[in-house]
Amino acid sequence: MGAKANIIIDQGADFATSITVADVDGNIVDLSGYTARGQIRKHYTSSTKTDFIITFGIPRTEGVVNLTLSNANTASMEAGRYVFDSELISGAGVVSRMVEGIATVTPEVTR
Repeated sequence: MGAKANIIIDQGADFATSITVADVDGNIVDLSGYTARGQIRKHYTSSTKTDFIITFGIPRTEGVVNLTLSNANTASMEAGRYVFDSELISGAGVVSRMVEGIATVTPEVTR
């Protein structure tokens, strides 16, 4: 099971957050050979999604994963409550959830 986290996204603004991946003993995970994916949806069964842009910190041995959304992405999202998660995929194809939680999109006034 991934970590639980809630995030706040300002509609119409760039969004970025970083996650440091550690194992159950608290040791930083070397992310060499891993890929990642993550999405935000209005609810778990929604067919409409927004994909996170995911990059890895350099060097990958420091276990940092960056999740970002452009201001164009956040501008197209209605204000409100969403669910999100992000997964790591090992070089061997093993998928594990890195983080999951609630995303709150706050409304933009200035357009």
